[in-house]
Amino acid sequence: MALEFDDSNFEAEVVNSETPVVVDFSATWCGPCQQLAPIIDELAGEYEGRVKIGKVDIDKAQSTAATYGIMSVPAVLYFKGGEKVDQHIGLNPKSVYKEKIESLL
Repeated sequence: MALEFDDSNFEAEVVNSETPVVVDFSATWCGPCQQLAPIIDELAGEYEGRVKIGKVDIDKAQSTAATYGIMSVPAVLYFKGGEKVDQHIGLNPKSVYKEKIESLL
C-alpha cells in the first residue's frame, strides 16, 4: 500500500529520505488519478524496502503541490537524494513507471 504524504510530512518523508521516492500527485475528483491508484499501490508492494512510494492529495497539500509546480494530475515525480530527478504527467502503463523506478536503484 502506498504511503500518504502531505504538507506536514513531505520534507521528512521525501526530501530527507535515504532511499529513492516516487510521489503520485493526485486528486479525488480526477478520473485518471483513480485509475492510477491501484498501479501505485502495486508498485509500492513490489518495491517495499527499496523505494518509498506514496501519494499526495493536491487538495489537502496545496503548499507541496505549489512548491513542485503541479498544474495537472496525475503527476508522478521521482526523487533521489532529496532532489526531483524526473516526472511523468498523465496516466501511463505500469511498465513506464517500473522502468523509471529501476533507473533510480
